[in-house]
Amino acid sequence: MLNNFLGHFKTITIHKFKVMALCFRCGLYKQGLLHDLSKYSLTEFIPGVRFYQGYRSPISREKEVIGYSRGWLHHKGRNKHHFEYWIDSIQGEFQGVEMEIPYVIEMFCDRVVASQVYAKENYHDGYPLEYFLNNKAGYYLMHPNTMQLIESLFVRLKEKGLDQTIDYIRKEILRNK
Repeated sequence: MLNNFLGHFKTITIHKFKVMALCFRCGLYKQGLLHDLSKYSLTEFIPGVRFYQGYRSPISREKEVIGYSRGWLHHKGRNKHHFEYWIDSIQGEFQGVEMEIPYVIEMFCDRVVASQVYAKENYHDGYPLEYFLNNKAGYYLMHPNTMQLIESLFVRLKEKGLDQTIDYIRKEILRNK
């Protein structure tokens, strides 16, 4: 259990600081500082330790074992960079509400870093797009504008690389935000 504790703490801390650095590069200083602080709460941290595997999110394992993830339910309800935060029941139907653009950019940073952390040496700039496309059809319930923006950023990342994508985000997407 000590190995799980140390491994999980190290993983979420590395992730948090890398997302923070990427958010800073995009000009999202407050979001970078506050990113994923809820992962250190007992509600999220304890299941993270219990279901830690080191090569994927403990949330996936927790869902396999008990059928849902208490940590994830807590996390997505407190972190606006997850599209699940933006799902609402509108006229009796669940729909994605359009995300505020700075949170879409934070979601981009989060997915890029999560891909880097879990893929390790297998990471490449097309990896976040591949992950997105593999889950898009059956899993993502996003507002069409949010879906279009995040997908276009992953395509740009694959085609132009991280530095040019960040430059585009700063100059074109967040210029007036």
